[in-house]
Amino acid sequence: MSLGKRQSIWRKGCFFFPLHKDTCGRGKHQICRERSSEVYPGTWYVCSSLSVQYGIVLDAGSSRTTIYLYQWPAEKENNTGVVNETMKCRVEGPGISSLGQNPAQDEASWSSMKMCMAEIMDKIPSSQQNTTPLFLGATAGMRLLRQKNNTASDKILQDMREYLQRLPLSFQNASIISGEEEGLYGWITANYLKGNLIERNLWNAWVRPGGAETVGSLDLGGASTQIAFSVPSEEVPGDPRPDGFVEVWLYGYEYNVYTHSFTCYGKDEAEKKVLASLVQVCSVENPCYLQGYSITLSAEYIFGTPCNEKPKNYNPKQEITFVGTGDPVLCRATVRTMFDLTSCQGLSNCSFNGVYQPPVSGSFMVWFIHVLCSIHCSEMYPKKNEKYLRTYCYSSNLVYTLLVDGYGFSPQTWNNIRFQNRINNNSIAWPLGYMLTLSNKIPAQAKLLQLPMDNSVFAGLLFMFSALAILSVMFLIISVVRACY
Repeated sequence: MSLGKRQSIWRKGCFFFPLHKDTCGRGKHQICRERSSEVYPGTWYVCSSLSVQYGIVLDAGSSRTTIYLYQWPAEKENNTGVVNETMKCRVEGPGISSLGQNPAQDEASWSSMKMCMAEIMDKIPSSQQNTTPLFLGATAGMRLLRQKNNTASDKILQDMREYLQRLPLSFQNASIISGEEEGLYGWITANYLKGNLIERNLWNAWVRPGGAETVGSLDLGGASTQIAFSVPSEEVPGDPRPDGFVEVWLYGYEYNVYTHSFTCYGKDEAEKKVLASLVQVCSVENPCYLQGYSITLSAEYIFGTPCNEKPKNYNPKQEITFVGTGDPVLCRATVRTMFDLTSCQGLSNCSFNGVYQPPVSGSFMVWFIHVLCSIHCSEMYPKKNEKYLRTYCYSSNLVYTLLVDGYGFSPQTWNNIRFQNRINNNSIAWPLGYMLTLSNKIPAQAKLLQLPMDNSVFAGLLFMFSALAILSVMFLIISVVRACY
């Protein structure tokens, strides 16, 4: 299978990490891919003596594009815990799904992207650029555009491929990833960075952490939200297995991961659903906007998305002005109308909209909601970007409703969840898991390095040698005393 094509294979709820063909570069700085029955089948090995390798991922999200540069020691390319984020660059302007709509905006976006790529490439030695893998993964924004206009989404992807292929890098892949893949890659990233998959022991060997538990991942994007967490084997339903379960093999260990993506429930698209519900009841007052804030939006902005059904007598050029009232109680009630909570009543294995989900644990702090909703717009406006100002109260209610009413978090399970964007200067985001998977940095079947001896044997030997050392010192002292007297 060509590396430029989709590498992951989904079959009957299983996720298999890719195996590459037997090829090995002849140049000094080439990456060698060869199979070995004694090491990791189908994984990558480094043919050069270079100390550092690099990888680049473009996160083409719905609201913006972020470019990540990763690096890892070349001699440990197949180990974990060594891949680090060197830098990231945010491309100015909206996501790539907006390309082709505004020529001036397109020009600015392309210019910013080229500047970001120049900054990224400046961190990579020129002698290594042609072996640095380059990936692009597009998420919910492009998934929605493909649903709305497949021709437009194909053209954008083709334009991106042509641009990336012209760069002096090793372009690998540019594609729209599914919501389930996005959730799974985020789960891999979180657990990889936290060291839950593998770690170094006292002998400087890589082993699976004893007693380590994986963490679930919750991602609220602009157009979709993803949830992913591991479920114990004994709790996984039998045949027929419900949708959402994926068998993942990492370093020779199996994980049953539940992952699901809710399209149209990301922050930006969910806001449009709220606005649509207000328009349908002929209300221009928005309880989710801060007091004193007003904004005029076109009907095209609200209803020109597959997430909302167009009303009768729809006029895309119609303008609607919304005025914020900052009512936290009414805001939450309005946000809850977006979720179908009745189809899951009385069921412990259901989230919302009738979607199967096993019980999940976690916590969420909601103390700031009333404060953000009730303060006047003028108190925050001088301090915050207007682009984000109107969504503070709404976003708080969306996250709260999603966690409590949607995913089923309770006061008893709140203490296990944390809001964290970075671990050891690495972003907790799906691109790292994406790169690790497509470049096969994490082997599915790995022969873990074993301890030279069992821990109990080591402890026994340590005690024995310590006792011998003490006896030797005592014998030396006695000998000296006798010699002196």
